[in-house]
Amino acid sequence: MDPFNMAATGDSSGSSVRKRHVEGRNPEPEREESGEKHGEERGEEPEKDRRPQSLHPGTFWLTRVVLLRSVAFIYLLAFSVAFNQNKQLIGERGLMPMQQLPEQREEMDANLDALAVAGMALSAVVLVTGTANMVIMASLWVLYHSLVSVGQLWYSFGWESQLLETGFLSIFLCPLWTLSQVPPRCPPSLISIWTFRWLIVRIMLGAGLIKIRGDRCWRDLTCMDYHYETQPVPNPISYYMHFSPWWFHRFEAISNHLIELVFPFFTFLGRRMCTVNGAVQVLFQAVLITSGNLSFLNWLTIVPSLACFDDAALGFLFSSKSGAKKAVLEMQKEEAAGRTPKPSKGMFIRRVVNVSLAVLIGYLSVPVVMNLFSSKQVMNTSFDPLRIVNTYGAFGSITKERTEVIFQGTLSGDPKDPEALWEEYQFLCKPGDVQRRPCFISPYHYRLDWLMWFAAFQTYEQSEWVIHIAGRLLSNDSSVLSLIDHNPFQGRETPRWVRGEHFRYRFTPPGSSSAAEGKWWLRNRIGAYFPAVDLEGLRGYFQSRSWPHPHLQPGSRT
Repeated sequence: MDPFNMAATGDSSGSSVRKRHVEGRNPEPEREESGEKHGEERGEEPEKDRRPQSLHPGTFWLTRVVLLRSVAFIYLLAFSVAFNQNKQLIGERGLMPMQQLPEQREEMDANLDALAVAGMALSAVVLVTGTANMVIMASLWVLYHSLVSVGQLWYSFGWESQLLETGFLSIFLCPLWTLSQVPPRCPPSLISIWTFRWLIVRIMLGAGLIKIRGDRCWRDLTCMDYHYETQPVPNPISYYMHFSPWWFHRFEAISNHLIELVFPFFTFLGRRMCTVNGAVQVLFQAVLITSGNLSFLNWLTIVPSLACFDDAALGFLFSSKSGAKKAVLEMQKEEAAGRTPKPSKGMFIRRVVNVSLAVLIGYLSVPVVMNLFSSKQVMNTSFDPLRIVNTYGAFGSITKERTEVIFQGTLSGDPKDPEALWEEYQFLCKPGDVQRRPCFISPYHYRLDWLMWFAAFQTYEQSEWVIHIAGRLLSNDSSVLSLIDHNPFQGRETPRWVRGEHFRYRFTPPGSSSAAEGKWWLRNRIGAYFPAVDLEGLRGYFQSRSWPHPHLQPGSRT
């Protein structure tokens, strides 16, 4: 009997398997019986007992373990990013300090660190053990929600809401108190599994529809001619993908439309087709991971795709000799023999909670579905304050050329002096030095590098925090410099002036003379992004925005 066909008929409980297990299914019973007796006379183990045991389809015990570990991995990454960068971005002397009462400002950085450390500790426990309860997962959700709430522009992107929604759904995967990978009286609810499936369907449809309705290049299949070069933070593979043949870029665009607009509907067509969709979505995200540094977005999108797989599909990830898989095999044997635990009051309450979750997700999905069907579709938007059910989408429009803001400083007393030597600052990952190889950073995330991509096609008046950076560079501020890879004035005098220059970047063609010289990029100056500024000239600018003025370091030139 084909287990896929069995599941496709709706037999998720494995009743056909139980019937076969109890009644037996043997085309030659007399021969098998005599064989068994002969084997017993020789003292050998019966052949059927030596066969490797396989999991029955339709249960999700192991799926829950994989989902919880995956969510914990993303949480661990996100809290690590917060611990390493939040003080510099939203702390007491951050580029955008979060609004706090004066008496609370001294504790601001300590509170940010405490939230991040607590989140890292809890997520590490879940990742290592594969166990969690509702209390732990709810705590992680509250901690990260707290950071997103005060994160301002740095936390304004779709993957933050996506992590909050994924984390919220994970709460209901777990037992209330028990810490066990396979708690016998708390099986994974099909409702909970379907909330994850509904999430991946909305993510993909949102991304696909915003493309079809957005940039014309998605309709004429030319967007991939530009994407690899102009995406926020390219990696080395982006360089080679950019120079793929034109027909390959057309194939990529067509495949993108199929994966985002057609395959999600496979989720509703039975176990086999749902599994196919899950595999396609995981593979698609793996391709995106290798071809760009899109934060932990693609890693996070893999998580709900895993809900498309049941225990039979994921069993290869677990050892049969011990642990979760062995426990599931034993439970399936007990169920096949008709020995199941009697329903308890706690199990009844759990069903009520699961039904309530379904009603809540259904209610909150109404405006999201209406947005999907709307000709004025918006992406990465929340319709509820807790960000439980959100709209998603990415790259609805594609930038056709890449521009970069390059910070430069000089020790010259006159910024207009044609002989002034201007030296460049290098960020951790974004393009700058044309000979520096693009970096691999995903799933980690440099928030400042990411925002600099947006600043490059805006003006400094629209991104005032850029001037805040300039002021910090004028004082060799250690907190901001920790977000930068190369400070040309390290161990020297502080620069007298800092300016922002605007350049157009493009990849060097393979085999060209520039490539032979070790250049990854070619660039042309567009003009000044912001004029040369000094500390004294910025004093009024900083005061008008209630920014802490970047005083000169002790011992520096006054």
